[in-house]
Amino acid sequence: MQLISGKAVSADIRQDLAEKTVEFNRQFGRVPALAVIIVGDDPASHTYVNNKIKGCAQVGFRSICQKYENGTPQEEIAAYIRSLAEDDGVDGILVQLPLPKGYDEKYLLSLIPDSKDVDGFSPTNTGLLSMNMPNTVSCTPLGVMHLLASTGVELAGKDAVVIGRSNTVGKPMAMLLLNANCTVTVCHSKTKDLASYTRKADVVVVAIGRPKFLKGDMVKDGAVVIDVGINRVDGKLVGDVDFEEVAPKCSFITPVPGGVGPMTITMLLANTLSAAKNRLS
Repeated sequence: MQLISGKAVSADIRQDLAEKTVEFNRQFGRVPALAVIIVGDDPASHTYVNNKIKGCAQVGFRSICQKYENGTPQEEIAAYIRSLAEDDGVDGILVQLPLPKGYDEKYLLSLIPDSKDVDGFSPTNTGLLSMNMPNTVSCTPLGVMHLLASTGVELAGKDAVVIGRSNTVGKPMAMLLLNANCTVTVCHSKTKDLASYTRKADVVVVAIGRPKFLKGDMVKDGAVVIDVGINRVDGKLVGDVDFEEVAPKCSFITPVPGGVGPMTITMLLANTLSAAKNRLS
């Protein structure tokens, strides 16, 4: 069994992004800029946003962080998003999710132009991915693909199971694996005898939000297992995979923490640089 280190892969990519940012500045006379909007006081969301701002600083981007109190009129936030959409100095716009109750998530996200949708959530970017014509891809699934590439395992022809069908992870993950010529099965909370699918899989990606859901008897020997889950149990972070049971059976597996997590923000930075290049080229 070999651990797939998201920290190591992420560090290499960020170093490359920093070098490309220097070249971008030389070519265009400015650095890429990412605007982040956060509403409310959810501690986890603020931690994620702070990490995104730190990531921007690490690779040399300009970051803009607009914070709103819960209860701020939705139209005030919408007006700000529209101003960012029209600002030629801003390359990426991100609304930190989840939003507090009472806000229309779909409406606010719809105000972000496809060209600045660095989260890859827009219907256009999602549709392009389904047609294997990706423009901007959702950050976490894209990070998973980089982790899989780091193993050297050839994906073409492999049986892959994705557990979870969210718009942000499960569905785009399945599309990326399908585009990589895997045979893909998507399982979820309503799947009957889910283990019968995972036991046959060469690659299992788990993003179901249930601590230690995937057990050792649910995977075959030599499987590659990617754990997207982040759950806090008794003050500790654990994944959706029962690591102690599953790891001995795997050829490769991601830990939690230190696996997929570091890749998500790194892919956000990569998407921002790509968006900036596409807009200015």
